[in-house]
Amino acid sequence: MAVNSTAIAVLLISFIVMIFLRFPIAYAVALSSILCLWYQGLPPATISQQMVKGISSFSLMAVPFFITMGVLMGTGGISEKLIALADACVGWMTGGMAMVNIVASYFFGGISGSASADTASLGSILIPMMVEQGYDDDFSTAVTITSSCEGLLVPPSHNMVIYAMSAGGISVGSLFLAGYIPGALLALSLMVGSYIISKKRNYPKGAKFDIKNFGRQVLKSFWALAAVIIVVVGVVGGWFTATESAAIAVIYSLIVSVYIYKGLNWKGVWGALEQCVDTLAIVLILIATSSIFGYCLTTLHVPDLAANAIIGLTDNPVIIALLLNLILLILGCIMDMAPIILIATPILLPIATQIGIDPVQFGIIIVLNCGIGLLTPPVGAVLFIGSAVGKVKMEKVVKATLPFYVCMIITLLLITFIPGISLGLPRLFNGYSG
Repeated sequence: MAVNSTAIAVLLISFIVMIFLRFPIAYAVALSSILCLWYQGLPPATISQQMVKGISSFSLMAVPFFITMGVLMGTGGISEKLIALADACVGWMTGGMAMVNIVASYFFGGISGSASADTASLGSILIPMMVEQGYDDDFSTAVTITSSCEGLLVPPSHNMVIYAMSAGGISVGSLFLAGYIPGALLALSLMVGSYIISKKRNYPKGAKFDIKNFGRQVLKSFWALAAVIIVVVGVVGGWFTATESAAIAVIYSLIVSVYIYKGLNWKGVWGALEQCVDTLAIVLILIATSSIFGYCLTTLHVPDLAANAIIGLTDNPVIIALLLNLILLILGCIMDMAPIILIATPILLPIATQIGIDPVQFGIIIVLNCGIGLLTPPVGAVLFIGSAVGKVKMEKVVKATLPFYVCMIITLLLITFIPGISLGLPRLFNGYSG
């Protein structure tokens, strides 16, 4: 295997330098790739060919549909209904509103698939509500941003579609099923952390559990939760592909938001579609430019070199698994989620499979690592959104989030070392043999 060390150095060093110079990530990826190709004397046509190849994928069409579904449902008046349902479930506990926040994020994540949307939508309602009931503003914000990461794991998640494409065509249905238990485990660990803090600070309880009220809230939220059922059952059952299910979900979301919940009028629909186009443009540019970067990595044998380097350090699979998580956590501090998935998957997935980590399980691991990255400075997008929504200084939010980082890391380690957490449902319902 011939290795062009200078070309690898041109690619990686120029990329790292541009990241630290705060170039937009798409520009950093594209420019470093162009420099690498130029150094190797490859024709400029390679750039356009790889960009087109990167976004010319049928399964990738699911991404804009899932983004549109999330925006329509998120702006269509369902947030309050999901909060009411969560309150009926867990509001009676010590630190009830923190528990409501966490459970509402689990419900809302199954609709939006976005931690940023969850923080902006639920946070704008729940943070002021929690502060009014006696919770500290930094604690309220910390609970909101950490629980928003549940939405990255709970299907339908467009980030899982991106991972499936980057990993070479893994079953999206299996990935969707794999996210449910890890998402619930993350919610449970955050609830335990919230309970301990609430006990120490004497945060209030909500009203006692009322089965009739719970039944009413389930009925009111049914139309919103049914969107998730349509997508997941349709894909897992093999009735339609992820792309087809996403398209059906968009039509369903439009009907529910405009005619059932009436949270949107047609003028609002056009505004929501504008927001979708803005988000989608960013995602597709990242995918296109990351395709060139991935081409450079592959032709220069970087994945093989990385695998040999890591395995050369140790042959202990536990230490290698911890190293993979550490690499992803460090990347999360300096990069956004989509580019990490697109760039790191081709490099790290072969290493993960070599030590016995299933590709579907690794998808959940990489998504949760990226979710933690969204909460860590200096580039944590959700951290900034939560700070702005809660009107709390970022330094104060980070300090309040420290106990929840521990909860999230514990969940990450459990998912890493207990495959059944991720693979149990795919094996049970989807016949997954991994």
